Amino acid sequence: MFKSMKQLFTSTNKDLRHRIYFTFGALMIFILGISIRVPGTNDLTSNLGFLELINTLGGGALKNFSIFALGVMPYISASIIVQLLQMDIIPYFTELRNQGATGRQKISQITRYLGIVFAFIEGYAFSFAFIGKSGSPMEYMYISTVLTAGTAFLLWLGDQITQKGIGNGISLIIMAGIIATLPQMFIDAFKALITFDGTVQVITFGIIKFLLFVIIYFAIVIGVIFVQESERRIPIQYANKSTTAYGNAAQSFMPIKVNSAGVIPVIFASSLLSLPSIIAQVIKKDGFTLVVQKYLTYTTPVGFIIYVVLIFFFAYFYTFIQLKPEEFAKNLQENGGYIPGIRPGEETKEYVSKILSRLTVLGAVFLVIIAGLPILFSKFTSLPTSVTIGGTGLLIVVGVALETYKQLEGSLLTRSYQRGYSRR
Repeated sequence: MFKSMKQLFTSTNKDLRHRIYFTFGALMIFILGISIRVPGTNDLTSNLGFLELINTLGGGALKNFSIFALGVMPYISASIIVQLLQMDIIPYFTELRNQGATGRQKISQITRYLGIVFAFIEGYAFSFAFIGKSGSPMEYMYISTVLTAGTAFLLWLGDQITQKGIGNGISLIIMAGIIATLPQMFIDAFKALITFDGTVQVITFGIIKFLLFVIIYFAIVIGVIFVQESERRIPIQYANKSTTAYGNAAQSFMPIKVNSAGVIPVIFASSLLSLPSIIAQVIKKDGFTLVVQKYLTYTTPVGFIIYVVLIFFFAYFYTFIQLKPEEFAKNLQENGGYIPGIRPGEETKEYVSKILSRLTVLGAVFLVIIAGLPILFSKFTSLPTSVTIGGTGLLIVVGVALETYKQLEGSLLTRSYQRGYSRR
């Protein structure tokens, strides 16, 4: 890592540094936009409930009711739906998926248009929910348009980061929003745990508790990195690889991550569990609202169990639609490859399916622990709701940071190889 950073500041990598500066500049624009409130509105003082995830991913923009209140969540919802439609549900999307670069470009365009439509619908729902029935149709339309424009600008900004900066722009915007809330979280934890108007013993005990909180937090970060980087390698041998006097040629591997689904199952589960709460806010029926509050929010025992079951279900669902064992076995056989000790075809499919199932159990348990920690933490401690340990946000930050670092390291490695080759 230190070697890569040293290479970054050499004179030959000046353009790469400019890309990094551009990325930081674009993210600063996003952070500034979080504090710009939608004209004519106030901060939200009520508990956000199921909307807390959107608020966290947006760096507190929803709580401020800023122009970026929706963030890029509408685009994420659209991309998830488009991904599902490509899984042989609608033939048109399946054909686009098989058309290579042209098809991917068309899918990306459709996803963005769909994301803008979702942004307008969500913006209208938020304006209706937060202003109430006292607002006029023009006020609802005005707020919806401003929030939609904010999301459209963030999508454009994300594209600029991807093209002119470093890393995936949309992912980095989400990560920046989450990181923006961390300083306030540690300040709130410091104020809640340390009482300066008590005795020396009380102050000392408070400092110890705060240090323990910080140690636990960073221990969880290290644990998340370990699990995110963990993988099972399936050995693959190709029939056209020749053997040498020293044995077989270098063997290939198919790496399968322990958490192949990433954070998607948690987002799926949160979105599905939030639907009854959205309906309750719109229809405003006391009986239905009471049922939702008692059984369909993840802060209640029944709601938490449903939340866990949904995470497991979506972890399996998303993993198997992303890594199709049948398609993998077919492609491997067509390319003359096989798994040592396993027959090609159906037996390979069953073998890969068994490995995927076992790894998905571990990945789903990991997701449940990470997603459940903030809920249990807020339930059994007296700390403010802004102070959390673990959570979806932490998982996203670690994943995006690792992905961006690998891309930066790959660029530096490629450049060093090219310079070495040009000297020969």
